[in-house]
Amino acid sequence: MKKEQHNIRKHIVTLRMNDEEFQSMENFRKATTERTTSNYLRKLALKKPVTSLTRNQSIDELNQELILLRREINAIGNNFNQAIHKLHTLERIPEFRQWIETYEHTRVALKKKADQAFEYIIQKTGQW
Repeated sequence: MKKEQHNIRKHIVTLRMNDEEFQSMENFRKATTERTTSNYLRKLALKKPVTSLTRNQSIDELNQELILLRREINAIGNNFNQAIHKLHTLERIPEFRQWIETYEHTRVALKKKADQAFEYIIQKTGQW
């Protein structure tokens, strides 16, 4: 498909900036929904609206903390599943005792992380 004649961008406009100016402009662009510098500058030059992103710092912090907690709980859950699988395949009693101790350690770690997640969520919910 061929673009309509009036939509073809055939004029090139060059703009020179020093490193500080460029970095400042990039920081402003990154705070908008524009993905490319050319679209951002085109909208500014043509006085078209540029949508700015607004971020809630506390929600960002909550998301980061919850991501870390989820990873830790997943790792503990994987260890727990491996321990249970091993318990089902054991044939000798000494190995069985070792895996019971591992299970207990994993259970305590999982409870601790779940309690941390619960406390953090209560704390953040209280701030809102």
